[in-house]
Amino acid sequence: MHNEAIVSSNTSAASQNKQQSVISAQGLTKRYGDVAAVDGISFSVRAGESFGLLGPNGAGKSTTMKMIGGVTQRTSGTLRIMGLDPDSNGPEVRAHLGVVPQQDNLDEELRVRDNLLVYGRYFGLPMSYLRPKADELLEFAQLTDKAKSKVDALSGGMKRRLTIARSLINEPRILLLDEPTTGLDPQARHILWDRLFRLKEQGVTLILTTHYMDEAEQLCDRLIVVDKGRIMAEGSPAELIRQYSTREVLELRFGSERNATIGPELRGIGERLEALPDRVLIYTHDGEAALEQISSRGLRPLTSLVRRSSLEDVFLRLTGRSLVE
Repeated sequence: MHNEAIVSSNTSAASQNKQQSVISAQGLTKRYGDVAAVDGISFSVRAGESFGLLGPNGAGKSTTMKMIGGVTQRTSGTLRIMGLDPDSNGPEVRAHLGVVPQQDNLDEELRVRDNLLVYGRYFGLPMSYLRPKADELLEFAQLTDKAKSKVDALSGGMKRRLTIARSLINEPRILLLDEPTTGLDPQARHILWDRLFRLKEQGVTLILTTHYMDEAEQLCDRLIVVDKGRIMAEGSPAELIRQYSTREVLELRFGSERNATIGPELRGIGERLEALPDRVLIYTHDGEAALEQISSRGLRPLTSLVRRSSLEDVFLRLTGRSLVE
């Protein structure tokens, strides 16, 4: 079977309407009592785009996803999914969405292939369509040899791939992925990334939340950095790094007590310094040159590392704290 068939009905439309907004939010707000989980955010997502919401736990990412999916009603603001309001047109919107929740909610009692068939019946899809579609999706998810296995016999990475395969049973135009790789080992994460790349190539619009900066850099064409329910910045990963950070970062460790007090001795090296509990970060366009300056001052860090700037540095610059604390 050819993987391209998974979204065959979407591909041509996505290529023709690449600039069309399939999701548009203006002043989107969700309050729980006095707490604003989502506090007046505005963004739009184009057809075929991979769009990310990057931020720490509790930033409002999952709440935003639930409003897009029509699971949670907004308090105020406007939200349109393919021109429809998910609060008043929930079933129509959900018919075009695939949803991969933060926690896998597969039926552990059913076999792998049957999870796809039963889920497809919720959409009213006929078995004549579902049987070949299930086989096609299992091939896409690299689970063909597990078709008759019980779900509880699968690894975490396999369960995540099955959840994604299940979300594609109705050939959605938009796929919502809430923290898609949380809890997976590095190899499983990379296999999952590859499957998502393939979907993007086939024209599916991807919306994902994550607090992993490498995941956002790998998967997102564009993203918003969210903190405490508000948007701190928006752009492509490369644009955000250029705007808010330097080309390189020099990471130094002088020991817990010394990290907090060594700042004055590093003054004038690099463009900016951040002292974290476990390390000191020097933002510079030439990490090796900065390290030489440190050595010339007679300072001897316990460890030193020169790396390129990441979205973690963008978040630190914008909020004064790390993405994962």
